[in-house]
Amino acid sequence: MSNNEYVVQMKGIEKVYSNGVAANQGVDFFVKRGEIHALMGENGAGKSTLMKMLFGMEQPTSGEIIVNGEKVTLTSPTVAISKGIGMVHQHFMLVPSLTVAENMVLGMEPKKGMFIDYKKAVEITEEYAKRFNLHVDANAKVIDIPVGMKQKVEILKALVRGAKILILDEPTAVLTTQETTELFKELIHLKEQGFTIIFISHKLKEIKQITDRLTIMRNGKSMGVYETKDISEQEISRLMVGRDVILTVEKEKAEPSDVVLKVRDLEYTDSWNRKMLDKMSFSVRKGEILGVAGVEGNGQRELVDMLFNLNVPDAGTITVNGQNVIGTPQRKIREMGVSLIPEDRMTYGIASSGSIEENVISDRFDKKKFNKGPLFDMNAIHAESEQLIADYKVLCKNYKQQVGMLSGGNIQKVVVAREFSCNPKLIIADQPTRGIDVGATEFIRKKLVELSREGVAVLLVSADLNEVMELSDSLVVFYNGKIAAYFEDTSVLNDEMMGEYMLGLKKQSDEEIRRVCHE
Repeated sequence: MSNNEYVVQMKGIEKVYSNGVAANQGVDFFVKRGEIHALMGENGAGKSTLMKMLFGMEQPTSGEIIVNGEKVTLTSPTVAISKGIGMVHQHFMLVPSLTVAENMVLGMEPKKGMFIDYKKAVEITEEYAKRFNLHVDANAKVIDIPVGMKQKVEILKALVRGAKILILDEPTAVLTTQETTELFKELIHLKEQGFTIIFISHKLKEIKQITDRLTIMRNGKSMGVYETKDISEQEISRLMVGRDVILTVEKEKAEPSDVVLKVRDLEYTDSWNRKMLDKMSFSVRKGEILGVAGVEGNGQRELVDMLFNLNVPDAGTITVNGQNVIGTPQRKIREMGVSLIPEDRMTYGIASSGSIEENVISDRFDKKKFNKGPLFDMNAIHAESEQLIADYKVLCKNYKQQVGMLSGGNIQKVVVAREFSCNPKLIIADQPTRGIDVGATEFIRKKLVELSREGVAVLLVSADLNEVMELSDSLVVFYNGKIAAYFEDTSVLNDEMMGEYMLGLKKQSDEEIRRVCHE
């Protein structure tokens, strides 16, 4: 293929930070016009850095970037946008209090005299939504729209600004199976119209499903470019991680015993007057993983908030080993032996400006072994931090490194190291592997199984259907704030069957569901 058929050519890209870390080492990345090209690799492999350079957020230390046959110096995102490059970030960059139309024209607002021409903003939004088959509600406030629509708004925002090359960073991390299917149809529609899409993802099945070619990165270097149809999921994993990854979870049969978490008749109506929990009752036993499946927005987040006193229900009870949780300070809940891996690790899981050490001991610094009279025993604290970094395979320079500077998978390992190492009796794992790489995912899943087999009760909430079906010993499906189904044995399940309960097409009898209370 001649060079002018490549819409993007990144040649010999090196990126070395001032602290000496080399994020990219001699990387070549070539993308053909009108293809969907996957960029794959574990967290910390250098994918995001490479794409930030293509979007002008960072500059290479050396190497050259050619876009549409022209050598370019991308000094800022504004310059990248002027060259037809748009990027949709993993964490959406939308203003929640503004409408979809206002977000769409932010920074390029149509004016009527001195004021913004809102009617024109709505017209622009609707015209682009129709043209690209990305249906959004122009007048809705972003805070009120579902995640799948936010994703479309971000893509439309890039298209409105003239993007012909779209970089999508983990675009399906927060989407349900149904929303992902819809997004893929829309991406193929864009490809057919001549757009080029760079797709950063960890999800091997999706990569196989939608991409034409893929580039794999490991430790800042390219491991080669492959035709997607010619390479297996196992081979992709091996190239990403440098060893064979077990893609299925191996676990012995659970032998659950006493009830640890007991939830009865939980009710909650949110500030929009939506009934998010409707007489919800279930139990989680010692030595089992109870999975919670469901399309997002069916009460999962509200439940987790109630379990860790981030919110208070309107009615009902929650106990852990017979002790009341509702309205109890979080410190006390932790003393009961409850650990939480929160859905949003950046907001609730870590203090990103703190060091790894400060984050891993934040729940135990008052313990006797870390104190010498009125002072901290820094040697004991350093030893604990180093041990946890080693045990949980956190890739970092040392315990002093700022957590926010780590990759997503390593940030999640810091959260998990703290939450799993405090001798928990109950682990609430909310989206424990969302948006993280294959290697970190495998590690965290193994640990969850290990702890449950040692007698810990685990409540696993996950939008990843494969994860929740493979990891769980038994499983409940949420629909409309209620339990729509309970399965004592997950081996009988498949995606289609789950989908019927998740979409409310099927519901078990109250008698069948009541079994989840184990009374």
